[in-house]
Amino acid sequence: MPAVNNVLVVGSGLAGTAAAIRLAAGGVAVDLVEIKPDAAALGSGITLQGNALRELRELGVWDRVREQGYAFDVTGIRAPDPHGTVVAEIPDARTGGPELPAALGMPRPGLARILLDRAAETGVKVRFGTTCTALEQDGNGVGVTFADGSAGRYDLVVGADGIRSWTRRTLGVQLETRATGMGIWRAFGPRPASVTRTDLYYGGPSFIAGYCPTGEDSLYAYVVEAAQDRSTLTAEQRLATMKELAAAYHGPWDEIRESLDDPQRVNYTWFETHVLPAPWNRGRVVLIGDAAHCCPPTLAQGGAQALEDAAVLTELLVARDTLDEDLWDTFHARRVDRATTVVAASNQLGQWLLDHERGDVPKLMRDIATLVSRPS
Repeated sequence: MPAVNNVLVVGSGLAGTAAAIRLAAGGVAVDLVEIKPDAAALGSGITLQGNALRELRELGVWDRVREQGYAFDVTGIRAPDPHGTVVAEIPDARTGGPELPAALGMPRPGLARILLDRAAETGVKVRFGTTCTALEQDGNGVGVTFADGSAGRYDLVVGADGIRSWTRRTLGVQLETRATGMGIWRAFGPRPASVTRTDLYYGGPSFIAGYCPTGEDSLYAYVVEAAQDRSTLTAEQRLATMKELAAAYHGPWDEIRESLDDPQRVNYTWFETHVLPAPWNRGRVVLIGDAAHCCPPTLAQGGAQALEDAAVLTELLVARDTLDEDLWDTFHARRVDRATTVVAASNQLGQWLLDHERGDVPKLMRDIATLVSRPS
């Protein structure tokens, strides 16, 4: 019998929806609340490394993800010269195992829809447009008040509500989220036939310019610059600024740049980071995903680490019959050091670029690939 009978999950991102699916599949009654009004996740696209694909397969959605996404096994490095010259083609580690691709790109809203459909299939009760307003816990459970005036009581609350987590603040957990010094422009658009993998351009007027195919007809493209205040720009100005920065990059970028014509499909955010030391729980409330750790996308491991949090937590909750300190100690032993190592490595890659320092990037990437190739 599982250690919990009913669980509330706060947040419908990767960590929250994956946890809800796994718990419901294990016989636990699950409510999932999401403050946004629908499943259309913000953002353009996402790159999923092999260890993320391994977890998606365990969730029973791999076939749907493979059908809607775009898989590849090589990353290209191009020069910021007039031709976008390919200077290296690097085989990516198949961190999910030899039977899965090394990486896959797909639109974020598409992935969100697949996971929410799977949650409904497993019996998760999903409520959009509401969230928690109060938590009161005792030794036996957590009383929850919701923004729509309803209330409930649960054996466990999983806070998977992102970087600015309401759950974390309500618990009184002190955690500094800091900007790393970089900002990223992202745009979603059509995929030229020449784009069949991620290519990265280092140098030029920006730190990185790159793109990732997300389907037969789509990609997301990005340019990473020194972080600055872009909040006063209109949507049209944001589009113009991204195209201006991308003008230094060629090869497939020439087609991509010309195809970017929708200001509403361009966004700009700063890279931010934090990692919560153990414990990630306070009694019967636990934080996972970006609520506990976040990092810049320099290793494309954010989604994978969120999915791993959900996998380990739910494995223990379903396999054990008691929600006790031994369960929490095991969870933290399997997740905290691993997530902390990934966050530190992601930040290090960015810091080398900020410092114009030639760090040992191949070794760092090999070390992380070796780490995440082993299930958490």
